Amino acid sequence: MNKDWRRISIVIFIALIVLCLFFAISSASTASYTAQSVVDTYNIPIGQSMFENQSIVGTTEDIKVPVISNVPFIFNQIRAFDLQGLLFSSITGFVPFDFSTVSSEGIDSYGNVVDIEGPGYLTFEGDKLAVKGPGHYVWGYSAPSKWLEKTESGVDVVVDGNVIKSVPVEEIKNLEYSSKYYNASTIVEWYNYDSDIGSTFTLEKGMVGFSDGRNNISSSDVPVIFGEDVVDYASDYPTGSPILLYAGNYTEEGGESYGTSLGSHPEYGDDIREINAKQFVEAWNGTVIPPNSTSSGKDYIYFESAKDSEAPGGSAAHGVCPPARALRAAVTSEGFPMPTGMTWDENAVLFGYNPANDIKVTNNHDYPVKINMWTEGSGTGMGIYCQIIRYIPNG
Repeated sequence: MNKDWRRISIVIFIALIVLCLFFAISSASTASYTAQSVVDTYNIPIGQSMFENQSIVGTTEDIKVPVISNVPFIFNQIRAFDLQGLLFSSITGFVPFDFSTVSSEGIDSYGNVVDIEGPGYLTFEGDKLAVKGPGHYVWGYSAPSKWLEKTESGVDVVVDGNVIKSVPVEEIKNLEYSSKYYNASTIVEWYNYDSDIGSTFTLEKGMVGFSDGRNNISSSDVPVIFGEDVVDYASDYPTGSPILLYAGNYTEEGGESYGTSLGSHPEYGDDIREINAKQFVEAWNGTVIPPNSTSSGKDYIYFESAKDSEAPGGSAAHGVCPPARALRAAVTSEGFPMPTGMTWDENAVLFGYNPANDIKVTNNHDYPVKINMWTEGSGTGMGIYCQIIRYIPNG
């Protein structure tokens, strides 16, 4: 019995020595990794938008490294009860890279995004990799991603700064680009009457200048990451407008409001004035302005002209001042500065400013706001209303 125990003890002792030697040799040859070296080795795109369960290296296959120089990574498989992985590693001599050694939050040991709601983004946190959630809000600015540029012989089609083809003048009318605001006829009119050499016509918009520092994205990625509603909203507003791309965990709260009526000025044509008042409301209703940002109303809103001997050019878009007064009263009562293009006078819109895309409202709050405008009734007694809606973050 003593001999058997002595034999077992010797075997265990030898096994322990071998195991210690193995770990000593392995430790001496263990590869050293940093977040930056991993990013450089595997071309991991810092700043890229990411969702739950996505791999930060953009592949469904685990990154494999030699076991002999990465023995500690085996313990990751043991902790995960990954028996199949352990068998694979013992046969092939390769083990999945353990990302927990170079990451902090939002990334599991296999390099997958975890515990993130909404469109997160990959970044550095100190000397570690991390995927950060979007927080309460994410906003950016629309920018041309695909456009036409006028040349001496036609137009160049440009995508993200690269010319993909040139179209001669006679073929412009056959271009198949279209949206709810433009088509081939619109493009031809722009080329013939509204452009010079070097002028551009935006076809699709990407997003740049993100509030959380993530990478700019092209037009094809906007609906994938932030949804079609963002594409529709951005198409309604001038290029360069601030766009609220994501909002989560907030409560809508009614802010300042104001109402007025159209009134009668038959010398300018009350029918035209009613049309223009409704167009102003259409231009501004639903406009969402991110924190500490400035926005105009919608693009592609058109106004009727009425004769006015005192106006530059002899005509003006009369009827826009009553809704402008409602907007002015609501935003200044909210604590915002006087909108660009407006005045405290009864005629609230300055001559020379388009009431939709030239007037600018600045939101100086630390949270987004939405401008709601609407009308009630019709004719000279039509009521016109404006209310600010605050997007208050919870907690």
